[in-house]
Amino acid sequence: MIGKNFWENKKVFVTGHTGFKGGWISLWLQSLGAQVTGYSLEPVSSPNLFQVGRVADNMTSIIGDISNYHDLATALSDAKPEIVFHMAAQPLVRYSYDNPIETFTTNVIGTVHVLEAVRKCSTVKALVNVTTDKCYENKEWIWSYRENESMGGHDPYSCSKGCAELVTSSFRESFFSRETYEQHGLALASVRAGNVVGGGDWSEDRLVPDIFRAINSNKSVSVRNPDSTRPWQHVLEPISGYLILAQNLFTHGTQYAEAWNFGPETGESISVLEILKKLDRLIPSGIKWTISKDKKAHEANLLTLDISKVKKYLKWKPRLDIEKALKLIVDWNTRYNSGADMHDFTHQQIELYQEQLLDKLSEK
Repeated sequence: MIGKNFWENKKVFVTGHTGFKGGWISLWLQSLGAQVTGYSLEPVSSPNLFQVGRVADNMTSIIGDISNYHDLATALSDAKPEIVFHMAAQPLVRYSYDNPIETFTTNVIGTVHVLEAVRKCSTVKALVNVTTDKCYENKEWIWSYRENESMGGHDPYSCSKGCAELVTSSFRESFFSRETYEQHGLALASVRAGNVVGGGDWSEDRLVPDIFRAINSNKSVSVRNPDSTRPWQHVLEPISGYLILAQNLFTHGTQYAEAWNFGPETGESISVLEILKKLDRLIPSGIKWTISKDKKAHEANLLTLDISKVKKYLKWKPRLDIEKALKLIVDWNTRYNSGADMHDFTHQQIELYQEQLLDKLSEK
């Protein structure tokens, strides 16, 4: 369980706090009483969760680039954090085809910069590096990927995240090993989540944000790969796991310093077309969609995660099936369109999830 007593007054540093997942974890940490410092570029979309949810209200927000090692290291040293979540990234597959240098610089060299800055900062006791399920060498097979599978990646984004995992492993073995824990005192883990969805995501070239953009403009959403199967999960699910993992890293050290998958239960991964149909039933106005003929960029058709390890050793498991996850997103967007205070409503969804009041969580 996530312990409020544990997080109270903990100093936490989050890279990528202006992003979708970074915004959600920053708000959650604030609700737990943590002293949060964020370091990130300006939000890339407009609107965005960072502004709509007033993420910066109760934290120290620093606008900076992880590609600038000096500025990053200075910010980290000044914040003196005990726990670091590295979430800053170039997160889009199709964007990576047009911008491979930026993608590799941010996701690989940026990760090196974060790890090196943490290595030089004596206050940090736990570091969670957030990568992706796409870090695996995808063989398009029916079996779910386990944490010991080979890293790979066809597109620049996936490859860059596979590289980031290798960088993490190298730093762990070279500087943060189990054998030398008494000298360095830091536990380093990486986390690989599935396709994360939730309120406040306005990213380009992502299915759910594209759907709501189309609905709000009364247009059809263009679907590239209707049969592609993914491990969809609400953003609250993996973030709850990241927090639990960080607690264990801080408390038990290198016992938990390795890679972890966070995803839905086996058999819960579904296709893009099924997501469309489920949302179509939840939204009163319905959804109009067309099948795109744009196949220029390769995207994997089948990808699922094995979460046996995290269920056994961290006692974490997903609480929301895909219907409840989508209902939460519809609720969030309905409230946003009605002019509600999204800072308060986002905190409300976090609180109800944490208290396991899942029936109330999916009520309007």
